[in-house]
Amino acid sequence: MDGGLFLIQLLNGIQLGVLLFLVAAGLTLVFGIMDFVNLAHGALYMVGAFFCAWLTLNYDSFLLALIISVPAVFIVGYALELLVIRHLYHRDHLDQVLATFGMILIFDTLAHLIWGPAGLTFTLPDAVNGHVSLFGLTDFPVYRLLIIAAGLLVALGLYLVIGRTRVGMLVRAGASNRVMVGALGVDVAKLFRYVFAAGAMLAGMAGMIIAPITEARIGMGNDILIIAFVVIIIGGIGSIRGAFIASLIVGLIDTMGRSFLDDLLKLIISNQAAETSAPAISAMLVYILMAAILYFRPQGLFPPKVR
Repeated sequence: MDGGLFLIQLLNGIQLGVLLFLVAAGLTLVFGIMDFVNLAHGALYMVGAFFCAWLTLNYDSFLLALIISVPAVFIVGYALELLVIRHLYHRDHLDQVLATFGMILIFDTLAHLIWGPAGLTFTLPDAVNGHVSLFGLTDFPVYRLLIIAAGLLVALGLYLVIGRTRVGMLVRAGASNRVMVGALGVDVAKLFRYVFAAGAMLAGMAGMIIAPITEARIGMGNDILIIAFVVIIIGGIGSIRGAFIASLIVGLIDTMGRSFLDDLLKLIISNQAAETSAPAISAMLVYILMAAILYFRPQGLFPPKVR
């Protein structure tokens, strides 16, 4: 096996993992802590990508676009919770699914009306558009390394905020017993509004940083939403640590499976059969893992600690 190719795919898997974590972290906060099924979470990922792409094209500054887009998506999430989501907390999950699915259609239609059907593409600034040599084995894009670093910093920040601060304590307490927390004088509704907006911001950040690599396009959040739900099921619903570790596992399995599974299958079956079956099997690996987790450990690998 080529060592350079293996290193590239390893880093690509980690990059996919940190992107999944940004989406899954917000989703696990909303789903696990607030007990709200938000299918529109992927639409916020799309909104972040379009905000960033549109601002970059208009102001010719990717950094400025990021600085403006992050709070902009937070405001969108805050307004969405205030106007729509808060009225659904006491409804059953079916109502939540139907309402948030309708919001997917609304966001997609608004994106079509504002930015057009073709999507938006832009190039990275020269400062981050180069390559760096890794241990003399291969070259790797600088921007992808920055994505990995940013994802790891966000993961560390979330861990510290949720586990080591008063705000995190209130969030965890509100998730465990919101009636008691409300009786102690905490505005649980306002707290959950900020949690929802923070989750929207994290999803939007993932869309912003992937937009230069792919493009900002309508419906781009639907596929990643499915994988994000798989991630939080594997890691444990409501667990930031579980979402982080599961994201890396899923990212590595998906990337390595697509890259090397056919070579492994060729050791036991014919070349033609391996090349034919490898793509289908690699696409199923993540879901096979999820099914195994649901059977043997339905609470997830790292469920949140509860009393």
